Amino acid sequence: MTDTPGPSSRSAPERPLRLLRVAVPSPLRRAFDYLPSNAPGAVLPLPGMRVVVPFGRGERVGMVVAHVDHTHVPRQRLKRLSRVLDGEPLLDAQSLAFLRWASDYFHHPIGDVVLGTLPAALRAGKPLPAAGESRWRLTESGLAVASEQFRRAPRQAAVWELLRRRPDGASRLDLASLEGDWRSALTAMAAKGWTEEFQTRVGAIVQQAAGEASLIPSDEQLHAIETVYAARDGFQSFVLDGVTGSGKTEVYLALIERTIALGRQAMVLIPEIGLTPQIVERLRDRLSVPMAVLHSGLSDGERLQAWTAARDGRAAVVVGTRSAVFAPLARPGLFVVDEEHDASFKQQEGFRYSARDLTIVRARQCGVPVLLGSATPSLESLNNVASGRYQGLRLSRRAQGALVPQVEVLDLRGQPFEEGISQKLANAMVRCLAEDEQVLLFVNRRGYAPILICHGCGWQADCSRCDAHMVYHRASERLRCHHCAAERAVPEVCPECGEG
Repeated sequence: MTDTPGPSSRSAPERPLRLLRVAVPSPLRRAFDYLPSNAPGAVLPLPGMRVVVPFGRGERVGMVVAHVDHTHVPRQRLKRLSRVLDGEPLLDAQSLAFLRWASDYFHHPIGDVVLGTLPAALRAGKPLPAAGESRWRLTESGLAVASEQFRRAPRQAAVWELLRRRPDGASRLDLASLEGDWRSALTAMAAKGWTEEFQTRVGAIVQQAAGEASLIPSDEQLHAIETVYAARDGFQSFVLDGVTGSGKTEVYLALIERTIALGRQAMVLIPEIGLTPQIVERLRDRLSVPMAVLHSGLSDGERLQAWTAARDGRAAVVVGTRSAVFAPLARPGLFVVDEEHDASFKQQEGFRYSARDLTIVRARQCGVPVLLGSATPSLESLNNVASGRYQGLRLSRRAQGALVPQVEVLDLRGQPFEEGISQKLANAMVRCLAEDEQVLLFVNRRGYAPILICHGCGWQADCSRCDAHMVYHRASERLRCHHCAAERAVPEVCPECGEG
């Protein structure tokens, strides 16, 4: 007779594991599974929270991207996370989904994408900024200073003008939008007793000075504004094709103004840092709301402050270059990509991506409209308009009745010219200078001349391999193709007519 094992001797079914899937910076294109901490009082971190995990022979900062109950890793090989860094998620589910999509689409490791888009301080495991932020304002003596005193101190003049328009104080975000080293200028002004620093409560929306009045839009501008605004509660891509000076920025401003009135945030992407001051100044003067500026020229502290202001919703408008597309928004309402055709929106090193395309994807995930503006839209955008995927909007005339500049193409064959300047161009320059006006010449900086041409017959030095024009390099007396790298000696006489 064989004893039948009782209920207590049977092995209980193994309960499913509660695992954390963590994105860790590494060359491997996957996330890693960890067991929760078993320390007394330890809490299960939510997706979007940073954690410190054992990785290889050391530890790394990662971010929880999901909770899972199964893994392909044997249980005995699973490691436990070391500690949790955040009390609440830094990124919400929508932001994590966006980063996962970017990682999959552009074939880049998820850990590098998620952690790489955070400010440096957060990547290093440092906490979010304390619950108070510094602001600066003019003292009574600073308000009494005459602007003439800043003739030899342009940076101090810019800081003084900004603080003069901000009676409630300017934040680090405001000052970071200025050109040059605002810190040294502010320090010098504080030493003279013209400025003072004070603290405000984080989350407090500081009331700015009243902005400038909006311009009366043209019929085409009004049509563009109303069309985009009608799509405010859903996703739709728009292409604003406007000639130079047609008032595309005015369309942006009107739409951002309406977006803010709905209690939502707007993000404006620009291609280069050099465009930041002018667009920020236009936005600040018109909208008079807190703004965050994000670009590579900021210090780590400034970037962290701007990123946090965007995430918390304190910044009603976020302006930045391509990397700003990853900044979290509390209440997204509108995305704008200015000069959408510009190649600067494509990151060419490391995590390679197109900020313009990612902005469209993000707007779709957020369920809000996106506006792509350009005087010369890209072929991709024009094709999407033609196929019906995007809606096209047109500004065909210059704003405020401004005249379109006259363009004249000169046939240089048979015309004498000196040092690359034709007689007609020289005469036009003389007339312009005589009227005390300025002349701007765009010169091809690669090589001595962008093309070698015979003024007798019109022959041009073309590349025999790719048909591009060959560039004349005077120092080496060579013709070089900047497309396929072919090169050859400069002919002594014209191959066509024999003229020297």
